[in-house]
Amino acid sequence: MPRYFMHLAYRGLPFHGWQTQPGAVSVQSTIEQSLTTLVRTPVKITGAGRTDAGVNARMMIAHFDMPEPIADLTRFVRSLNSIVGRDIAIYSLTPVHDDAHARFDATSRTYHYRTVAHKSPFVYPLTWCSRGRLDFEAMNHAASLLLKVSDFTSFAKLHTDVKTNICSVTRAEWVKDGADGMTFVITADRFLRNMVRAVVGTLVDVGRGRLSCDDFKGIIEARDRCAAGTSMPPEALFLWDITYPYYRPADCMYEL
Repeated sequence: MPRYFMHLAYRGLPFHGWQTQPGAVSVQSTIEQSLTTLVRTPVKITGAGRTDAGVNARMMIAHFDMPEPIADLTRFVRSLNSIVGRDIAIYSLTPVHDDAHARFDATSRTYHYRTVAHKSPFVYPLTWCSRGRLDFEAMNHAASLLLKVSDFTSFAKLHTDVKTNICSVTRAEWVKDGADGMTFVITADRFLRNMVRAVVGTLVDVGRGRLSCDDFKGIIEARDRCAAGTSMPPEALFLWDITYPYYRPADCMYEL
């Protein structure tokens, strides 16, 4: 069966996360239902990750199999976009090898968490308002410590079924976004459930002067979720980028 990579984006607020759940509207179930309607046979998709309820994706990659090759990819994408609704955008479909896997073949994922210092009706609800300035330098100093550790138990959601809390973070920094905004950018090979929002919440405590950088280091070393800060609201979080050794979603390039 021909396999395809799907490059898509979505606004998280209307959905109960990416993954299909009984009695809830998810991104995965919405796309699967739309594909099934279009091709008139059940189609299942597998995503590169599982975003929580309310979390957005500037880029998500999913793979799926078709009973027959798609004759006109451009027309198929156009038809699929007319069904999935306005909160999901399908950008492209790319034929890939039979065992290509959207989740397991991804080498890195990048998340952005967007903040503004003052309330604005023009950026709500896709940002979080700090209602005051945060200490940019202190937060970046603390964030740099994330590059030196691998165990992120302190930022992992409790009572999940993951086998390990080990992650390799290759980028973690705050970037100024205009005169009023800051965005936290973090890249890793994998992320734990709720990890980014917990990291940001703890860094915000550093930015407000409630925690020092030494306190932040101690929280990491404690390996205790209760020691870290609160989990930030989901609507300001974006799955921003995903990389593969053989596929470049931005320009739909695929190389074996």
